[in-house]
Amino acid sequence: MNPKSFITTPIYYVNDIPHIGHAYTTMIGDSLAHYYRLIGHETFFLTGTDEHGQKIEQSAQKKGKTPQAYADEISGAFKSLWDRFEISYDHFIRTTDAKHKQGVQKAFLKMFEKGDIYKGEYEGHYCVSCETFFTKRQLVDDLYCPECGKETSLVKEESYFFALSRYQEKLLAWYKENPDCILPKPKKNEVMRFVESGLDDLSITRTSFDWGVKLPQEMNAPKHVMYVWLDALLNYVTALGYGDDEKRMDFWPARVHLVGKDILRFHAIYWPAFLMSLDLPLPKHVAAHGWWTRNGAKMSKSVGNVINPQEVADAYGVEPFRYFMLREVPFGQDGDFSQKALIDRLNSDLSNDLGNLLNRLGGMSGKYFDYQITSKEVTTFHAKELQEAELILDSLHGYIQEMQPHRYLEELWKIFTIANTAIAMHEPWKLMKEGKESQAMALVALIANLLAKATLMLSPIMPKSAAKIAQALNLEISTASYERLIIQKALLEEFTFTPTPPLFPKIEEPLMKSDTMITQATSSAPLAKEEKVATPQGLAENCISIEEFFKVELKIGTILSAEAVEKSDRLLKLSVDVGESEPRQIVAGIRAFYTPESLIGTQACVVCNLKPAKLMGLMSQGMLLAAKDEEGLCLLRPEKRRKSGSKVS
Repeated sequence: MNPKSFITTPIYYVNDIPHIGHAYTTMIGDSLAHYYRLIGHETFFLTGTDEHGQKIEQSAQKKGKTPQAYADEISGAFKSLWDRFEISYDHFIRTTDAKHKQGVQKAFLKMFEKGDIYKGEYEGHYCVSCETFFTKRQLVDDLYCPECGKETSLVKEESYFFALSRYQEKLLAWYKENPDCILPKPKKNEVMRFVESGLDDLSITRTSFDWGVKLPQEMNAPKHVMYVWLDALLNYVTALGYGDDEKRMDFWPARVHLVGKDILRFHAIYWPAFLMSLDLPLPKHVAAHGWWTRNGAKMSKSVGNVINPQEVADAYGVEPFRYFMLREVPFGQDGDFSQKALIDRLNSDLSNDLGNLLNRLGGMSGKYFDYQITSKEVTTFHAKELQEAELILDSLHGYIQEMQPHRYLEELWKIFTIANTAIAMHEPWKLMKEGKESQAMALVALIANLLAKATLMLSPIMPKSAAKIAQALNLEISTASYERLIIQKALLEEFTFTPTPPLFPKIEEPLMKSDTMITQATSSAPLAKEEKVATPQGLAENCISIEEFFKVELKIGTILSAEAVEKSDRLLKLSVDVGESEPRQIVAGIRAFYTPESLIGTQACVVCNLKPAKLMGLMSQGMLLAAKDEEGLCLLRPEKRRKSGSKVS
């Protein structure tokens, strides 16, 4: 019987349309769901929307709509975006669903009958924006919300309470007995300190507004609606049938609850306490990620710096955008979004490392072997590279378990480095010239196998891109392929490589204007006007724009061979590997400063998108960068050795 994995995002509050933070959480959840399906787990992936509460009622009134109509509109925007992003959710839950409300009422009644819910009177401070109650000692200056900084309201009303204080020691025991129940682990320390400071019982009903789940009829309390967080958190079990048919409750407990750091307390304190009261197992992991910022500031519609994820995906593609989001920032930390960072990451990792490797494989297999590839002698000539790759592949599951998608991708990319380095080191073009066809075939097959294994493990992050690479390699992305190539460490059998168009074209300039990155429809603040910067005197005619700079393609090149050009005291003919299927020939005027022997194996910066030119009858396909003064000339080189074809930016 296959293991079961239940993955959840938080259900998103329908006070506004989706932003980049929502997209980030959902992309991570979708990647986890794809990963566990790949390794053979029966997987259920849940997302949805949280639609009750005073804030929704007030927002609907401002729009002249009923709360239900308002919730329908915003919930529809979330579902539509996830469908456009091809998010593979198994269920999209809404807290206005009848079966959800039925399950919540059953849970309330069970906790009441157990003695964990009692009637009293609540008098305290309530933040409408955060839908959260605070004691006076938690407030800032006795009035302001410690989470959002907005003024709280003093509320006094009849209320039912959940005996949260009863579960303080049980919660602390859970944290101590389960070291990775909250990830990243430093977040658990924050939660433990909060619980150790003492827990107050929690007011879980309201009578001052009506938009919420009513209490069970057995309670005979028609004026009360449930606290929005009790209602919302229970979605994780009502989606599995709790309170109804319970037909999917065998997926419980959740393997991972994904949340933003601002709602960790609800998921790591209130939710486990509710589950203990219901006699249900606790989740295996609650994983809290950081915020996405812009120029160091948290995104906010009032500030006007919110990024619309749909517009980014439309410009750069859903999967490149998704790769960037998961790779760029360590899970749990805040990340700053910029087009420059996005472009640099996509050009370096996707275009240079992965896309170019696939192109090189196609070029070598087609030119040398008519696209027919066999792995018969890979282990004979390349056991070392295979072993290095296998060690990396074996480490990947741990990064998933520890919720470190950025490290997962960082390690996975080392396999592409092994492949690109092998091409530069073993020089298949030279092997073919020397008649060593079996060694050349072994090298081509090594690249194909490394690419196949890495593509399988990339498929949870970039499903459609991985499928295109797999098609070129005649490979099926499936649990069977995972078992054979990753677990059993088998190699590809003889196959025909299918040429494929370049998957990740180089991005030469920003594809979005800065103002189109703002979700203007939800912004109440005007966009700041672009400031004009004075150009220093004497530079006006020489200045170039950032768009013009992006047109220059600079790469690290490894010099494979060098020889003097006959009849020239100035020129050297170089063979330079810039990460393409074959090295480039570059003719450089550096003979007076370098001997051919001193250059072989060294690296330099190469301008790669110059038009080819003939020098002394020799074609030159690029230019080396150098600095020259009265002391002579020296090539510009990387401070540390880098793989051939690495972008210089």
